[in-house]
Amino acid sequence: MFPKRYKIKYDQIGLVFKNDRFIKLANEGAHWFFQSDIRVEVANIRDAWIRSPALKQLSESAAVAEQAEFVDLNDNERALVWIDGRLEAILGPGLYGFWNQRCAIKIERLDATESLKLVRKDLLNVLSLASAAGFLDVTELPEGKVGALYVDGAFEEILPAGKHAFWKKVAKVKVHIVDQREQVMDVAGQDVMSNDKVTLRLNAVVAYRIADVRKSIESSMDAAQALYRETQLALRSEVGGRNLDSLLSDKENLAVGAKQYVAKAADSFGIEVVSLGIRDIILPGDMKNLMNQVIEAQKASEANVIKRREETAAMRSQLNTAKLMDSNPVLMRLRELEVLESVSKTSNLNVVLGEKGLADRLTQLI
Repeated sequence: MFPKRYKIKYDQIGLVFKNDRFIKLANEGAHWFFQSDIRVEVANIRDAWIRSPALKQLSESAAVAEQAEFVDLNDNERALVWIDGRLEAILGPGLYGFWNQRCAIKIERLDATESLKLVRKDLLNVLSLASAAGFLDVTELPEGKVGALYVDGAFEEILPAGKHAFWKKVAKVKVHIVDQREQVMDVAGQDVMSNDKVTLRLNAVVAYRIADVRKSIESSMDAAQALYRETQLALRSEVGGRNLDSLLSDKENLAVGAKQYVAKAADSFGIEVVSLGIRDIILPGDMKNLMNQVIEAQKASEANVIKRREETAAMRSQLNTAKLMDSNPVLMRLRELEVLESVSKTSNLNVVLGEKGLADRLTQLI
């Protein structure tokens, strides 16, 4: 039987097995073995990871424990591993070993059931690991949005904007993303009948925001759709209680009444109604023509009144002038001269003046 020689180099270590049972370590140097049932596994301790299939045996050896670290994780446990100060990996359930003679090893054990959400200052470093995708579910919430966290169907908390990581295979995690910024919704035209039986179409706009995230999720499958429906009902109710003239002349009052109705209903969906406005009131074609005729008649009547008022004022002015001239002959003579002056600009005029005035003399136009 020829002896077996094993050369263990620097940064290596030999794992000596007899009949596949670990018996000792072989450090740097040459080693001779005469038994045929002896074999040696040579490991690079610069690699840090113990990759031997006999890891369980090695973890139970006191000799190996002086040169290595082991961690045995249960189903609910995870671990973060640093090698030489650098975050190396995330570990799931199982047994792991690391050589610590050439590398600085740090192992942090975590209970995934106690803290389903991974909260750390170095979370971005953890998520950058290649192994992170196999252990963590990541939800990223953009600015202006929040997330309602439900674990196994039960509400847990409201998550702010940012990245959030949760351990996989521990519980059922669902994050409902909700936009809490102010939003605008158009309520498209719907045919509504007024109090005086006129059918018209309304277009409205509603500004709103999600005030209670949890209530908005749990009270309705679609809170925005529920708000749309309540707005339609509110407009129908408000229009049905007013006649056409009131609707056309006071849209603001219509919007105020509708908002009060909608705000009360929206509160049960966790929604705050910021404003509600009436964009358009559209009349049917025949009613529009009729309204145009009414407006035209009103304008014609107003114009006629103004015309009569002006004529009356002119006649009153003429009457006052006549009275004034009748009581003042000199003023009458001056007025006659003004008339003659204006006539003379366009005609040849001979004027014969006498003692009794122009009115009693012959005036000849040539």
